[in-house]
Amino acid sequence: MNRRKSLLTLFGLSLFAAGARPGLTKDTAMPTLVKSKTEWARLLPPAAYQVLFEEATERAGTSPLNDEKRDGTFVCAACFQPLFDSKAKYESGTGWPSFWQPLEGALGTRTDYKLILPRTEYHCSRCGGHQGHVFDDGPRPTGKRYCNNGVALAFVPREAKLPELRT
Repeated sequence: MNRRKSLLTLFGLSLFAAGARPGLTKDTAMPTLVKSKTEWARLLPPAAYQVLFEEATERAGTSPLNDEKRDGTFVCAACFQPLFDSKAKYESGTGWPSFWQPLEGALGTRTDYKLILPRTEYHCSRCGGHQGHVFDDGPRPTGKRYCNNGVALAFVPREAKLPELRT
């Protein structure tokens, strides 16, 4: 491990130990739909609420969206903002729906230290709901793998009307 990586890891460990939770990156707008956790818990199924607002992770291979192959749009299960086009979905072999590119402006990111080493987690830019993590081992053209929790998404076939954004 090189010196820079060692220092970054130590910095990450100190933040983790201190309970730091850095906010969404400044290159994205802060969430525009703000509800209390109690409100979200009333609106969402328990598994979706746990992933979206308590940052849980669903078990690999359990989401029906992992096998979704139709043309359409994947939207945030909380606020219904479109996040991914089906053309960017691919089979990563991880057991979670994976995409190589989000829709423009759909996501915000922050560093996650839950597994000690830093990872980049991403959230819906509209409601702040946790979607998953992004890795640098995806296909061309971006080389990214947006590894998404299926319960944090809803799929809308191309011929169907997108749901109105939740208010």
